[in-house]
Amino acid sequence: MIAVLKQGTTQTQTEHLIQWLKDRNLDVHISQGKEVTILGLIGDTSRVDMELLSSLDIVESVKRVSEPFKQVNRTFHPLDTVVEAGSAKIGGGHFAMIAGPCSVESEDQIIQVASAVKDAGATILRGGAFKPRTSPYAFQGMKDEGILLLLKAKAATGLPIVTEIMNISTLDLFADVDIIQVGARNMQNFDLLKELGKTKKPILLKRGLANTLQELLMSAEYILSEGNENVILCERGIRTFETYTRNTLDLSAVSVLQDLSHLPVIVDPSHATGKARLVPPMALAATAAGADGLMIEVHNNPSCALCDGAQSLTPEQFAELNQKVQQIREVVK
Repeated sequence: MIAVLKQGTTQTQTEHLIQWLKDRNLDVHISQGKEVTILGLIGDTSRVDMELLSSLDIVESVKRVSEPFKQVNRTFHPLDTVVEAGSAKIGGGHFAMIAGPCSVESEDQIIQVASAVKDAGATILRGGAFKPRTSPYAFQGMKDEGILLLLKAKAATGLPIVTEIMNISTLDLFADVDIIQVGARNMQNFDLLKELGKTKKPILLKRGLANTLQELLMSAEYILSEGNENVILCERGIRTFETYTRNTLDLSAVSVLQDLSHLPVIVDPSHATGKARLVPPMALAATAAGADGLMIEVHNNPSCALCDGAQSLTPEQFAELNQKVQQIREVVK
């Protein structure tokens, strides 16, 4: 349920109403816009008499929210959320270019790639330290050493970093990581999501391989319900009957998610297609669709990459792509 307050409502009147609602065991989410204040009521709203609430002098209107996701709902929070990570901003007109290798392989490799993507226009450095792999025999990442190398690359370039967490037991290792990524396989690891919700760190939440958009938003709701509003949604393709590409990129998700939610939405065309030559056209299409950012895998020597070399661009290809992305952004502004 939401209650829209009338213009001219004083801070004291608002606080009295909020306390009255809290006395009925409701949590109250406040969305303060330039012209309107919205109170989002979370909990058993059957305790509230809608007619009584509507009749209050300071209340413009009252509406029940039918969707199961509440705090991520744009009805609760009409303005776009802007997530800040170091010097980077995502959402609300701020576009993020996230780039880097699938996995951290060595100090020279990550610093070299970080410097190259920064020069090419990247605003955030990505790199995998813990790698969830389908095969137990595949490279699993450098783990805690990989995070240390990412931090060295951050120190060398100034780029904020994003890397994936697989288990809440390793959370302490992410103390200096700017954005914690929740991968597709962990999208419905609800215990992990709740613990991440108790932090204030930005969380990049990837859509699961076979999950609906409502399920993605409900996973984000787990994080917000614990107090962390710094969530970035990521469309990275879903599994369908098509086998030519690694996954099927659902670009309609960008518009749907932006209609339903105030959270920023980015697109990962690298994992969606699995083929480097398909990454640029899908990245440009995602930009034209209104995405708030892109996540691109870049490796200084893709043919020798320990993970996902086939879908990685070279730094030169990334630089060329970024120029085109910025041109598309100018067109769709």
